[in-house]
Amino acid sequence: MRKKKIISILLAITLTAGLMVSGCGKASDTAASNKTTEKAATESAADSSGTAATETESAADTVEAAKKIVVFQSKVEIMDQLEALCEEYGKETGVEVEVWGTTGDDYVQQLKIKLSNNQGPTVFSLAPGSESDDLISYLADLGDLSFVKDIAANMADEKDGKVVGIPYTVEGFGVVYNKDLINPAEITTTDAFIQMLKDQKAAGINGFSLSQESYFLIGHILNTPFALQSDPGAFVQQVVNGEVKLQDSEDFQEFARLMEAVRDNTNNPLEITYDRETGDFATGKSASIHQGNWCYGMFADYDVNFDMGIMPLPISGNDKLAVSVPACWYVNSQASEAEQLAGKQFLEWVYTSEIGQKYLIDEFGFIPVLTTMESVSADPLSQSVAEYTAEGKTIGWPMNTYWPAGIVDVNLVPVAEKFFTTDMTGEEFLAELNEAFVTAGK
Repeated sequence: MRKKKIISILLAITLTAGLMVSGCGKASDTAASNKTTEKAATESAADSSGTAATETESAADTVEAAKKIVVFQSKVEIMDQLEALCEEYGKETGVEVEVWGTTGDDYVQQLKIKLSNNQGPTVFSLAPGSESDDLISYLADLGDLSFVKDIAANMADEKDGKVVGIPYTVEGFGVVYNKDLINPAEITTTDAFIQMLKDQKAAGINGFSLSQESYFLIGHILNTPFALQSDPGAFVQQVVNGEVKLQDSEDFQEFARLMEAVRDNTNNPLEITYDRETGDFATGKSASIHQGNWCYGMFADYDVNFDMGIMPLPISGNDKLAVSVPACWYVNSQASEAEQLAGKQFLEWVYTSEIGQKYLIDEFGFIPVLTTMESVSADPLSQSVAEYTAEGKTIGWPMNTYWPAGIVDVNLVPVAEKFFTTDMTGEEFLAELNEAFVTAGK
């Protein structure tokens, strides 16, 4: 029980790189043009038999896809399922798939070494953002894959206007709410949210809950006003450089006002653990909590007798969930064309075949990233995230992409703890948060 809950916390706080696919194979004697490679990858998905094509001819030349790919995999919780998927792929296409594992937390470093030594995989995964930026010279254009047009808005990794990364799932967070106690249609502004807190308190119910763990206390909830900026990355850098101040932003002023109301009308989060936060929600003691779809597993030990969902934190009228892609799949642009073709065919099969989609959704437990895919077995929180994602009603996670490394634990938590134990004003709160970013960025 304790092990399960610790794992849930780690999954929520740390976005890990996922599936890593590598390949090797012999190129044909005649090099194929990019046009031929792209055509072959697209046609493989349209094959009525559901198999990936292994040879495509053009008027000028021929490319024979590699006959073997290697899956370099560090996401241990899906190792068995991935091996089964690759076995299915081999049976259907005749392409041998070998699955490798990795130990430790140095996957990216291992990948860099392999790529630089020309031993790199054909298909691999990285977290979109700084990780993929660092390896941009190895990222092939995947815009020719047949399903790219169906990827949910803002979820694919794009570089210089080209789709280079295919997301394999999404995670989202916001206000997880009890549908018997809260109607999200009535809580679309900061004022409405504050009034809900007061009404729930008057009824003897804790309206909203944070918990004492660093990201659950301040990291996730502070993400929203940053994500609402027109250019979150540039805004973070301006704050770090001292060029702008949080307390001068209307979005952050709304955030501070909401946080004052949370302090005045709900349980002190410094006295609330993740276990208690989710337990109080499951038993109806709290009307809502600030969490993500990952927390649904925490309710398994309770007899929950109400429906639930996730709604946006309505700062400045925000109507979008914070949704992010923990990792994308990429094709090695410096592999041979035969290997690149094999890699693209593998991705085509995974995302377009019935078997591939079944594994993505039912076996891996991933939230669909294609608007053409549905997950009828998804839990209600994951279903909410999937619906917001499909509708394009999402904001990003600048905290993971742009915030200075280590800022949450080292710089932001002390400010939040001070806020929840003193009569610090919202303006003072913002001023200290602002200084935390300046300090962390030095």
